[in-house]
Amino acid sequence: MNSNDDLPPPMQDPSVEPGVVASAAVSAAPAQSAKIEDPRLSGFEPLLAEFAKEYLRDRRSERRWKLFMRLFWLALLVFFGWAVFSQQHHHTASTSSPHTALVELQGEIAADTEASAEQLLSGLRAAFEDQGSQAVVLRINSPGGSPVQAGIVYDEIKRLKAKHGKKLYVVVDEMCASGAYYIAAGADEIFVDKASVVGSIGVLMDGFGFTGLMNKLGVERRLMTAGENKGMLDPFKVVSPKQQAFAQAMLDQIHQQFIAVVREGRGDRLKETPEMFSGLFWNGEQAVKLGLADHFGTLDFVAREVVKAEEVVDYTPHDNVAERLAKRFGASLGEAAVKSVQRWPGLR
Repeated sequence: MNSNDDLPPPMQDPSVEPGVVASAAVSAAPAQSAKIEDPRLSGFEPLLAEFAKEYLRDRRSERRWKLFMRLFWLALLVFFGWAVFSQQHHHTASTSSPHTALVELQGEIAADTEASAEQLLSGLRAAFEDQGSQAVVLRINSPGGSPVQAGIVYDEIKRLKAKHGKKLYVVVDEMCASGAYYIAAGADEIFVDKASVVGSIGVLMDGFGFTGLMNKLGVERRLMTAGENKGMLDPFKVVSPKQQAFAQAMLDQIHQQFIAVVREGRGDRLKETPEMFSGLFWNGEQAVKLGLADHFGTLDFVAREVVKAEEVVDYTPHDNVAERLAKRFGASLGEAAVKSVQRWPGLR
């Protein structure tokens, strides 16, 4: 007995034609299957979204950093330009009113210091050329230094005095010794404090010798030269009597040049003694008695009582912080450029 024969026939909507239901069911099946997702991909969606956010965040940060660096370098260049411009025009303002021109000589006299001939002459020329300056005061606090740099300044002081018809006075603070006194000898008058240190008219060449230490340590010096005296005064080599005599003769000659400058500058005021040119130094009180200095006095005293122009205008050129940074920055760029050129193929 077939049970299917006892079941009633399926109910159908009379408004729907036979076969339509079946076709609708068949057409709906693909749509349902399209909504089924691969479970293996469902876990990557948050990860991809987070990756996209991080990428966009990094891009925005990179753009902001680039903009900041561009603005930073622009501001830096503007600052350097302003600093250099303001330094170059430090003395261009009108100073036609009568005043005492001041130039400072501080520290060691050498080519790479603020007491170099280049720096000092820049200030001295500006001071002499200004129509308002009645006289120039060179205020010194220096232990000396290069005889070459000192000689350049001394010769230029003589030329400027003759050209402009103005006097130059030296005012000594703590010390005016060796090369500094070489320069001071070109002044019309030298003013000191009673306790100032003045003199040291001499020349030296110093160094070290390590030959004994090398022998104890068993170290061998290997120096190859072309020329009998090319390795002269090498600290790891014994100085020969011939080379020592040659160096001493050179020092003696420079010493005589120094003595001639002092005698020329001081003239009859100098009361020479056997020790005067031996390299000794004296306090200000003794220096006045020996004719190495003229009077006791300070900058204000000289401006008020000697020059008769109390207003003091400083003509000393100084490297400000921006200029020093600019020089170092420029040197770094130059070094980087040289290294890059050396690495370039065919230019090694």
